[in-house]
Formats: sequence, C-alpha cells, structure tokens
Amino acid sequence: MISKTTKLSLSLAVGLISQEVLAADPSGVNSGVGFLQISGALLFVLVLMFAAAWLLKRVGPTVTGNKVPVKVVGGVSVGNRERVLVVEVDDQWLVLGVTPTHVSNLASMPKKDIPSDPNQTNLGPFQDWLKRTVEKRNDAPVDHK
Repeated sequence: MISKTTKLSLSLAVGLISQEVLAADPSGVNSGVGFLQISGALLFVLVLMFAAAWLLKRVGPTVTGNKVPVKVVGGVSVGNRERVLVVEVDDQWLVLGVTPTHVSNLASMPKKDIPSDPNQTNLGPFQDWLKRTVEKRNDAPVDHK
C-alpha cells in the first residue's frame, strides 16, 4: 500500500510537470508531436489506398449482366472522332457508326470469313494492273552502261 505522503508527493510532482509543459507550450500540443500525428495519418491513408488498389487489381472487377460474346472485327476512322466499326455478336456482324456522343447501327449481315492475308484480296482492275506492272519492272534485267 502507498502511504499518504507518497501519494501527495506523486500528485505534486505530476502537477508541477504538467505546469512546466503547459508553460513551455501553452496550446498543450507539442509541434513535433502534431507533425508526427499528421504524417502518420497521411501515411496510413496512402498505405490503405495502395492496398485497396492492389486488391482490386488482384481480384479484378466483377462482371455482372449478360455474358454475350462481343468482338470487334475491324474499323476505320472517317473523321477526327468518328469511326465505323464491324462488331461480331454471335453469328452476326453489326456495322456501327460511332461518335463521341452516339452509337448507331448502320447495317447487319451474317458472319463472314476473314481472309488470312489481306494482300491476297481482290484489289480491283487498276490496282491489279499496277501490281503486275511493278512486278514486271522488278523482274526485268537491269542494263548498266
């Protein structure tokens, strides 16, 4: 058991120490301690944000709704921000006009086979003639005089 004199001397010592602390910093908070508390809270929030980002990246977003297979077959830009896309949905191709504010269905057609080599497609009469002419010129012997 602690005697009355010991209790009195302890309470007096605590009172004197607290008065000295308050006299040194009247706000009652040490600036170094306040800085450490703010830094620690900021660090905790940043660690929490990075942990949440890592967890979302690891788990991945949850997919809800219909699971209809949609695949972009091809597209061409027709303006600064306008495109015409061919999209495959099941066994149907949809030709879509896409702008920054609107998507419209231009046409639909049954699914077709895509040529494996785009250079082997029918190029048209002028392009065929030009291709044959260039090939003949490249195959002709060169005379150096």
